[in-house]
Amino acid sequence: MNPMPSSARSGPPRRRGIARDLLWHGLNLGLPLLFVVLPILSFVLVSFWTLKDGQIVHVLTLANYRAFFTEGSYLQVYLSTLALSAQVTLINVVLATAIAVFIFRRTPRTRFLILMSFMLPLFMSYIIKIYSIRSILGQRGLLNEGLLALGLIDQPIEALLFSRTAIFIALAVLYLPYAILPIYLALDRIPANYLAASADLGATPLQALRDIVLPLGRPGIAAGAVFTFILTFGDFVTPQMVGGTQGFTFGRIVFSQFGLALNWPLGSALAVILLATTLLAVALAGLTLRREHVR
Repeated sequence: MNPMPSSARSGPPRRRGIARDLLWHGLNLGLPLLFVVLPILSFVLVSFWTLKDGQIVHVLTLANYRAFFTEGSYLQVYLSTLALSAQVTLINVVLATAIAVFIFRRTPRTRFLILMSFMLPLFMSYIIKIYSIRSILGQRGLLNEGLLALGLIDQPIEALLFSRTAIFIALAVLYLPYAILPIYLALDRIPANYLAASADLGATPLQALRDIVLPLGRPGIAAGAVFTFILTFGDFVTPQMVGGTQGFTFGRIVFSQFGLALNWPLGSALAVILLATTLLAVALAGLTLRREHVR
């Protein structure tokens, strides 16, 4: 009897391997498509519809986007939220870079302990963190008590909580860890021999920081800035909890259109504008890094 050809023997296993690869690639592409891309596209489609007499009119129109620019205070709140997010991003990037550099200069064991102390708030409940900040910024909170004890003020600052300042402080504190982690990870990848070589060539620690550490840490700095901006720009719970009447941000407008006004077409249009803004921030960060890499 003639033996079976090797190609025939390997046929079924090979076909099973191809089927398994197709299934795996299908899941990799299908799951993001199903749970991310399609919901976003549905919001984009609904944003071109309108609401009339409590019913959604399935006619394509730009009325919702036109309303963003011409009606109410949508554009004004958008610009004020954009400015607030940019300010929080700027201060967080500066603070996170300084903290990451400080951690980077410590010994490996000390690095881990310090980094975990800053990452610990990420494991806490969001609501607990909000109320902790409220207790600090309150009229008889820790901040006012500390200023009184130091003699810097004669009476508690009443307008500290439920103000734009409170929103700024709360957002900066809540999202600082999201900026520290990517910056530190970028610095941690810098080869130690780079710093040793710069020291052998006579560079001072400040020169090494300026010419080696910060340039090589730019990807992490950009990632920290993008994370902070995206999270602060879309946050509506924090401004509402610590800002009171002053906490009317763009994210809160989007939420109100879906939850209170039940105007899904307008809410979808505002959500698309919010998404476009965050994608633009990501694109600008990537373009900046690409230009730096080319140089």
